[in-house]
Formats: sequence, C-alpha cells, structure tokens
Amino acid sequence: MARGRPAWVSAAVGTVTGVDLESVVRARSTEGQLVDLARLPARPARFGQLDRPLPDAIAERLPDGGLWAHQAETIDLVRAGRSAVVVTGTASGKSLCFQAPIAEAVAGSDDSPPGTALMLYPTKALAHDQLRALGQLDFPGLVAVAYDGDSSTEERAFARRHASVLLTNPDMLHAGILPVHGRFADFLTGLRYVVIDELHTYRGVFGTHVAHLLRRLRRLCAAYGSSPTFVCSSATLGRAGALASVLCGLPVEPVTDDGAPQGERLVALWNPPLLDTDTGARRSAHAETASLVAALVANDHRTVAFCRSRRATEVVAAAAQRLVPVERASAIRPYRGGYLAEERRQIEDELFGGSLQAVVATSALELGIDVGTLDACVLDGFPGTVASMWQQIGRAGRSTRPSLAVVVAGADQLDQWFMAHPHELLTRPPEPVVINPANPDVVDPHLACAAYEAPLTEADEQWWGDILDDGVRRLVHDDVVAIRDGRAFWSGRGTPAQRVGLRRGWAEEFVVVDPDDRLIGTVDGARAFSSVHPGAVYLHQGRAWKVDQLDLADHAARVSPTDGDEYTQVRSEVDIRLLELEADAPAGRAELYLGSVEVSEQVTGYQRRDSTSGALLGTVALDLPATRLVTRAFWWVLGPELLAQAGLAEGRWPGALHAFEHAAIGMLPLFTICDRWDVGGVSTPLQADTRKPTIVIYDGYPGGAGIAELGFAASVGHLAATRQAIAGCPCHDGCPSCVQSPKCGNLNEPLDKAGALALLDAVLG
Repeated sequence: MARGRPAWVSAAVGTVTGVDLESVVRARSTEGQLVDLARLPARPARFGQLDRPLPDAIAERLPDGGLWAHQAETIDLVRAGRSAVVVTGTASGKSLCFQAPIAEAVAGSDDSPPGTALMLYPTKALAHDQLRALGQLDFPGLVAVAYDGDSSTEERAFARRHASVLLTNPDMLHAGILPVHGRFADFLTGLRYVVIDELHTYRGVFGTHVAHLLRRLRRLCAAYGSSPTFVCSSATLGRAGALASVLCGLPVEPVTDDGAPQGERLVALWNPPLLDTDTGARRSAHAETASLVAALVANDHRTVAFCRSRRATEVVAAAAQRLVPVERASAIRPYRGGYLAEERRQIEDELFGGSLQAVVATSALELGIDVGTLDACVLDGFPGTVASMWQQIGRAGRSTRPSLAVVVAGADQLDQWFMAHPHELLTRPPEPVVINPANPDVVDPHLACAAYEAPLTEADEQWWGDILDDGVRRLVHDDVVAIRDGRAFWSGRGTPAQRVGLRRGWAEEFVVVDPDDRLIGTVDGARAFSSVHPGAVYLHQGRAWKVDQLDLADHAARVSPTDGDEYTQVRSEVDIRLLELEADAPAGRAELYLGSVEVSEQVTGYQRRDSTSGALLGTVALDLPATRLVTRAFWWVLGPELLAQAGLAEGRWPGALHAFEHAAIGMLPLFTICDRWDVGGVSTPLQADTRKPTIVIYDGYPGGAGIAELGFAASVGHLAATRQAIAGCPCHDGCPSCVQSPKCGNLNEPLDKAGALALLDAVLG
C-alpha cells in the first residue's frame, strides 16, 4: 500500500475476477511501469422514499427494487419546483431523476394541465441515446422527438405540432428555436422542465454562451407564461451547485449523496519506462496503452481505451490489433469524431451487444452513451482533469461488476506530477468548472439575439442584472440595436443568431476550404495566424491539409491534401500591456495580481518538422499582421532581489523565467478545468508596466472565460505544484515533462530548468 493512502483504498483484491484483472496488469509490468495499484471497495445500494408517490402508470415502469437515495431526493426537489443538479457516478441512474418528473408533467393531472419538457445535450449522439431510453420506458402520452441539425423538414414540423418532449442541443436552441419562438408558442407556454445533461461540458467560452442562451430561454418562457424548473446532471464535477446556478441564473440545489451500488474497482497508475535519463524521454504512452489493451482482450476482458486525439485512437487501435492473434484483431475497433453517424452507431451497437472486445475512443465515449458492461478501462494519458478521469474510469464496471482502470502517463508536466503523487490522483476532488457571464464579448451578441427575439426593456434586468445597461449602450454605439420608446430593437440585417457561434465570441471566423471550395472547417480569428498561416499543416478529422493561401480579405484559408509526414510549429513575438489591476495578494515572496490585459501577437515564421522523429526540416519566414486580444490574466511580479537570492546572474533571468512560465501553465489544470491550449503566457526580465521581472498567464479567449480568476485563487498551491513538477523530473536540462511546451512561440528557447527551480525555491522560501 502506498504511503499516505486513505483507509478506503487497499492493495488487496478480494474477488476471483479482481485477482484475474490484477494479474493481467502485474504481468505486463516487466520494467517497473506499475507505479501504484489501489482498490476501491464495493459498496451496496442505498434506497430512498418519495415524499409522495408517483402516479401508478409511471411508478410501474420504474426499477423493481425501488429508487436509490439520490434519485428520490432529486425527484422530490424538482416535483416541488426547486431546480436541482445531481452529481453522482457513472451508471447511477441520473436519467431517471428527470424522466419520472417529466412523464408526470406530460401526463397532467386534475390539478395541472399537461406540460412539456426541453432536454439539452452537448452532442446529438447523447440526445438520440436518451430518445431511445424514453422510447423503451413507454410513458403514457409522452411524445419525445429529437430536434437537431440532422432532422428533416417533416420531422421538425411534426415536432413543433406534437412533441411533448424536445431533445436538442444548445446550438439548435440558439439558432433554430429561440429566433422563431412563435412557432413554438404552445410548447413554451407549457414548459415545465429544462434538462441540462453532462453539466461539466459547459465550461469556458462555451459555458458562458450557454449561460446567456438559458437567460434568453427563461425570458421568452416568462413572456409565454411559464417558469420551468431546471434539472442538471453530471457524473464528476467540483462545486456543481455553484456552476449550475450561474449557468441557469437561478438557485440550484446540489444532490451529491450517491446511493447507487458499485462493484470493486482496481485503479492502476502506469508510467512508461524511462529511456534516457538526460533528456527525460520515455517509451510511448500509445505503445503501453496498446499493449495493455491487447493483454486484456487476450484474457477475455471487454475493454475501452481513451485517447486524447483522433490520430492517437487510430494508432493505438492498430497497434493493439497487431498484438493479438489474427482471429481477435477484428474485435478491436477505433471510435472517434469524423466517422459517419451510422459508423459510430454500428460500433456502439457492437460494443453493447458484445461482439466487440475492445474499443479505442476519444472523449466522445466519455459522456453517458450506454455501451453495456465493460471490465476494464485504459487511459492513454491523464485526460487533463480529475473530473474527466473519473468520468472515463466509470465507463467500466457498471452496476456491481468488479473492474480495472489503468491510467497510463503521458510525457507532460501534469501526468508526471501525478505519477510522483499517486495519492493526489486518487483523492483529489474534481476541479470546478468556470464560466464568465460578465464577458462583454459574449454578453453583447446574446443581447443582440434577445433584442431580435423581443425588444429589450428595463424589465430585462431580472435576467441580466447590472450588465444589461452597459451591453445595450455598446450595441447602440455599434448600430446593432436602436432605442425607441424606451425599448431596444434589433436594427441589423438578418438573424443575429446565425452570426454567433456558441464556442466563440462576436469576432469573425476564418473558413478552411479545399480546392473545390468545399468547407473543411472553421478557425477563430484570434487563432488563424498561428494555425492556418501560409504553409501550415492543418489537421481536421484525422486528415492533413497544407495551407496554400490565407486570404485576409475573405477570411478564408485555402488548403490542399498532404500526406501528413510533417507538422508545423510557429514562431511568434508577443507583447502584453497590463490594462487594469483588480486584485493583488502575496504569493510567497512574490506579488500576485489579477486584472485585464491586452495581448499583441505577431507570427513571424514557422518550422517544418518530421511527424515521426520531430527532426527539423526547415524554417520559413512569414509577414503577417499582429493580432490583438483583450482578456483576463494573473501575473507574478518578481523583484530583482528575488532573482539575486536565487543565485541567478542577470544573463540567466530570461531562461529561468521562461521555464517557470511553461511549468506553471502545465500545472494550471490541477486547479481548474482547462488545458494549456486555453491559456497563454509571457515572461520577461523587464515588463513595460511593472518595470520588474514578470510572468503573465492569460486567458486565451476574448474577455476571458474565468480561468484567470481560479489561477489567481490557487496562489501558493499552484506555485508549490509547479516546483514539484520541475524538481521531480529526472531530466537534466528540461523536457516536456517539466519545462518544455508544445505551443511555445519561441520554440522553447531559452529555457533554464535549474534556474526556474532555484527561483521557485526563493519565491516559496
């Protein structure tokens, strides 16, 4: 047993199936890959009773054993008109928490006319999975219809006329329902419940957009005379009640006491063998994952493996197929975005039916699609957050079956930090999700959409509070709305919702088109120069494209197919201005600040590198205009005396600060649900505004998504984890596991690992 492991975790395994799963893992650890093996004991079900019984026609369709404690608690809350969020484990029956009240509302009663329900899912696949579940329950009078981009004209017309339950996604609600709300008048008039499933996916800019989308929905419901109760659910999430309340704009009560039974679960932490002590290079996590999947399949254990990219799913699945006997290879399949809907559904059906032994997937299978009973789950790299890790692990061992989960570490800072601190990985609470409803880059487009749906008045402060006046003032200034008789009317052309993507701000996008002018994808304007510059290799749905031309006037990148044998990495120059200081606090012997900043970035060139070896193939200069981003940031000001105390000569300051910055960005996901691609950083020995050595970490989205606030709050804990990541890495001069970054605009030059460690020691005392 690892030192410091809590009492509920034991290395002993008590069941026959558990011993077998353990033996598979131990047999593969021929070079010390098995860092830790913990057992989470089984737990029995705990049942609850409703305050008042459900109608017989609904109760008879519920599980024979009765309701689990969290199900009964949630159903009682929402039947009483109190919005709730249920946060319990995978396969804990969260869907029943809203299915039963919806069925009751749809049926109506002597005291209440029949009502309707809106169910929001982050993906079409989840909505259709829930549609099938409702069909199997066959509640009386309930007509459920999926309403999304795949729905035909006839299906949409049927839904508007007959549906008592609409299953859709935020994008369709935003662009296909609210702007034409008159067509849904009857549905909105009777709206009793709004379901928001997989709450943890509504983070950052997307979650901020959805928060305003739900305010627009509630505003229109009030106009039609309804006030729906919200029911949210998520398997793993920190501070879920706070997020749900901010998202919905009203009080939401959390339900977290999981009464569902759970089988015994083994959790193994697996670190690929170290190949070179000087460089810190390790054996590929992909190879280790494929080996484990093949071993589990060979021992007849049904397995799911999660990879962090589409390309990795193909690589790992192909490698696992090569490692098993020929007759078993077809029982291992990859599953990722980019497949046709019917291909994904076929794989899901085969996995559910048992004809597949293993599926290697992206996070598309992390969400609540029912794929039947699995024995094991292998994670190809820590998925970025503790919340996502438990979500993925929960896909195996549903109900009371024993299961195995293996977390295979990647090479980056966070993965290796957890390998050095296994207790933290097993006991750390899930990170909180952050959104920023005050972000004007999101507020303004949604106020414009709301003005189109119905003129804005002072009464709309009940939905937007103090941010309404400033938002309307900005829209009037931009000639987007006009004021008449104290009301703000939409004065632009067309429908504003069509111009507002829920995963970006008001800014223009660049389209990516092939030689036949077919749309390949889109890129946010703020990221276009770094991802689709002339000569860039652009990856989309597993295919590689070379950018032949970037048309700045038409906001279009024109691409042609390429073989994917190389990748590109930009070099850029970044300048940052500190616009407004909002908070400050000591962080050890440094000063920590929070506020708004302006980031100017100019891409000056790029490197071509071999996709397999990473070898440099050439360097190309670029002449592109600078981009400007106004966002939120936190920053450390480190006086020259601190660097002197660290024993650093002035010539070492740039490398030490740069390495400190990279490591801090790598460890930030430990304290908030984000990844390194959501943030940027700048370090300099003489910052123009502070006139001192300064390290700035900024939110990568216009106006900010709430990440900077949590980084500021993490303070000394963030610094301590950053120091541990550097100190615990066995490399000599710095590697991806400590101070190198895959997105560095300076191509990881200069970096001083020893200097960063000395500086952190001085800061932390």
